Amino acid sequence: MTVFSSPALGLRQRWRLLGLVLGLAVVSPMTAQDEASPAPAGSGRTVGVESVVTDAEIQARLMRILAATGWFEAIEIKVDQGVVFLRAVTATAAHREWAGTLAGNTQDVVAVVNQIEVRGGSLLDLAPAWSEVHSLAAGAVRMLPLLVFGLLLLLATWLATKTVSRGAGRVLSRRMQSPLLRSVVARAIAVPVFLLGLYLVLKVSGLSRLAVTVLGGTGLIGLVIGFAFRDIAENFLASILISMQRPFKGGDLIEVAGFKGYVQSVNTRSTLLMQIDGNHVQIPNATIYKGTIVNFTANPRSRFEFTVGIGYDDSISEAQAVAMKVLEGHPAVMKDPEPLVLVDALGAATINLVVLFWVDISKYSGQKVRSAVIRLTKRAFDHAGISMPDEAREVVFPKGVPVHMVGTGEDGSAAVPVSRPAPVPPRHEADESDVTNAEGGLENDAEDIERQARTAREPEAGQNLLES
Repeated sequence: MTVFSSPALGLRQRWRLLGLVLGLAVVSPMTAQDEASPAPAGSGRTVGVESVVTDAEIQARLMRILAATGWFEAIEIKVDQGVVFLRAVTATAAHREWAGTLAGNTQDVVAVVNQIEVRGGSLLDLAPAWSEVHSLAAGAVRMLPLLVFGLLLLLATWLATKTVSRGAGRVLSRRMQSPLLRSVVARAIAVPVFLLGLYLVLKVSGLSRLAVTVLGGTGLIGLVIGFAFRDIAENFLASILISMQRPFKGGDLIEVAGFKGYVQSVNTRSTLLMQIDGNHVQIPNATIYKGTIVNFTANPRSRFEFTVGIGYDDSISEAQAVAMKVLEGHPAVMKDPEPLVLVDALGAATINLVVLFWVDISKYSGQKVRSAVIRLTKRAFDHAGISMPDEAREVVFPKGVPVHMVGTGEDGSAAVPVSRPAPVPPRHEADESDVTNAEGGLENDAEDIERQARTAREPEAGQNLLES
């Protein structure tokens, strides 16, 4: 303080002296701190040996360091004019690179020739495998709390998904009659809940990238699955449309794709029919939906017909009246719509009549009623003397066959032609009944087929979509 207050110094000299003192005060602590604190390992600064380092000292220092690590075998180090030659054997390339970097950072080293050999382990050496297993086990232990929490969250997600699906099903049951459509819509509503829960599970478990991949790849996976299982998806969508539109119901007699039978069930893949001969037929739903369906039960009134030929010498109106009388007297033939007997064609040897009549197939078997009507019509034509000639084999003489006797009578007159009438067929009382034992009754076969269906094994199990 006496220097600054000296009267011999001017004002300018005082300010210069004060700046010099302050500069020395700032620089001195920083220099002392740099000298006191050593450089951190691997910081890129040189490894100091002494102020003046010889080649022998560098070699000895590097030998001690490499030997201390335990990573190297057969260590040979040579230093010539500051150039370090490294020779050794190590297990990994990382150790080889580390040794070269160490030698290059040593004080007074000009260059490094790294000749360290990396030698792989034996084929029977299981040390790397055990090391990897140990690493995985340690990682699993660290991840165990997260995995437990993820499993609990996954369980909560599953419960939430089921709750949303059931709730949506109850709400939709008031608006949708199809059980399959309700199930599909309810599951579609629950899918976002499941995806959100799955994303949270993966996120909590530390699998963030996998979570993003799952959410981003959902659409692509759905597209790939759609192409791979196109037929299955087509049948599934067709089953939904069938359950919505209801072109038939269980027990209906239908014909589709050339198959005729009673509907047993409809599942997500196919429609099951029980044919009249007792065989099960599975038709894909896509074929059902795109094909032509003939439903014989939707309108129980079904028309049947057959053709009968009469001779040209017979009365057409009389034959029609006889056939109409048979139809009107049969209990299984409906009165409304009324039956008809029409002239169909003029054949080579017969006049063909077509007989048309209606049967309620919900009560009667159309095939059995047709058989009975044909039998009774033939019997009625025989009683009325109406001929039914055969085109191929029979020549009809309506007035009998004239017979001329050879010679003369007792009085010398010529013989008189004798005509013999056609024989009348005998009357059988069984032919007059509406049905015979051979026809097995007029009732339809629906109950018999249903009974057979109940005792038979269904080819494919599954929910019947026709049951509401």
